[in-house]
Amino acid sequence: MNDTSDEPERTFAAMPPAQGRGFASSWWGRAWLEALEGTALDGRQLKQGRRLARESRVGAVSVRPGRITAIVQDPDSTTYRSDVLLQRLSEEEWDRFLDMASERSGHIAALLDREMPTHLVEDAAAAGVHLLPGIGDLEPECGCEAWDHCPHSGALCYQVARLLDQDPFVLLLLRGRSERRLLDELQARTAARAVRDPQEEDRAVPAGPPAGVRADEAFAARDILPPLPAPPPRPQAPGPPPSLDTETGPGAAVDPAALEVLAADSAVRAFAMLVDALSDGHTLRAPAAELTADQDAVRLAAATRPGHHVLARIAAASGRQRTDLDAAVSAWRYGGAAALAVYDEEWTPGPQELARARADLAAAWDDGEAPRLRPAHNRWTLMGADAQLRYGRDGRWWPYRKERGRWVPAGPADDDPAAALAGVPADPAADA
Repeated sequence: MNDTSDEPERTFAAMPPAQGRGFASSWWGRAWLEALEGTALDGRQLKQGRRLARESRVGAVSVRPGRITAIVQDPDSTTYRSDVLLQRLSEEEWDRFLDMASERSGHIAALLDREMPTHLVEDAAAAGVHLLPGIGDLEPECGCEAWDHCPHSGALCYQVARLLDQDPFVLLLLRGRSERRLLDELQARTAARAVRDPQEEDRAVPAGPPAGVRADEAFAARDILPPLPAPPPRPQAPGPPPSLDTETGPGAAVDPAALEVLAADSAVRAFAMLVDALSDGHTLRAPAAELTADQDAVRLAAATRPGHHVLARIAAASGRQRTDLDAAVSAWRYGGAAALAVYDEEWTPGPQELARARADLAAAWDDGEAPRLRPAHNRWTLMGADAQLRYGRDGRWWPYRKERGRWVPAGPADDDPAAALAGVPADPAADA
């Protein structure tokens, strides 16, 4: 490989055969081949070109601004000079590219590592500079006088893809800048930016709206850029909230304990939203109904298990007594908003709901084994015991038990009233 650094041309020695491997492993090398294969109209000739390249029938490759050249030998030893032309970037385009790259040290570091990261190409495109060739951009000229990409120009392009894998500066030279000139210009702009008056930079006003990428160009590049990386694995639990135990005292209006509860709740809610978003069928489910202020207060107390001080504040904000909030929290933990509605609401079933409820009760026990239940609205109380069944608007049965003179939730809902009632301890003290 010969790099004539003082001149805008490089010559690469003929490469060995490419047996058993592809012609490009880098994403930008594959993008080059995508432009070739999307342009060529005769797939048969491209196949012949791959064979010529794989058999190392492409001689030394000369790369200079706007053109690559090589002598390609046919299987019968006939040789042809083959050229492929690529439009050079204009001085204005180079100016925009150099401004963009000099603002981001990571771009320069990647190029020096012989890498062309996707964000460099995307940032250049956002500045209106297209580094990679697109379909129709690679123009062939060959001594065989074929009208399309012939086997010789195809073989040349396949070998250049291997060169691009090793050094993306080959592409930049084709676009019009040698490595030395490009790095010198980037260094000069970076140095000038470093000494620029910060106040002057603060006063700078963009000349116009930022350059964008045309929709049809973005769509055409969909198969060129590499796929997005796989998402990170789902965490096993919510992250811990930040500690507010610092040497600096809180402000007069700040309650550290309440703030820690809100931070912990944010972590819990974010985790729940992530789990739901990654679950099967997420896009098919309707979004959950928005909670009322009272429902959200109960949810907050159930999710975070705050201390007595914060729990008293939540009870006052929700308009509940402390014992009432405790029972509401218990209901929430058994079934969320639906369970809380059953705890709070006493309603009278209509004829259809009442008929279904009675049918459930009749089918739940064998003849002669049904307990004596006293109905009142949507509640059936077990006579002679501190147990109760509540019928929800969703047709499920919720078990309750009496503690210290008030009814409290005793378990989750069940479609079978007998199964729901079986979970209520006969002696409330046994479950304390």
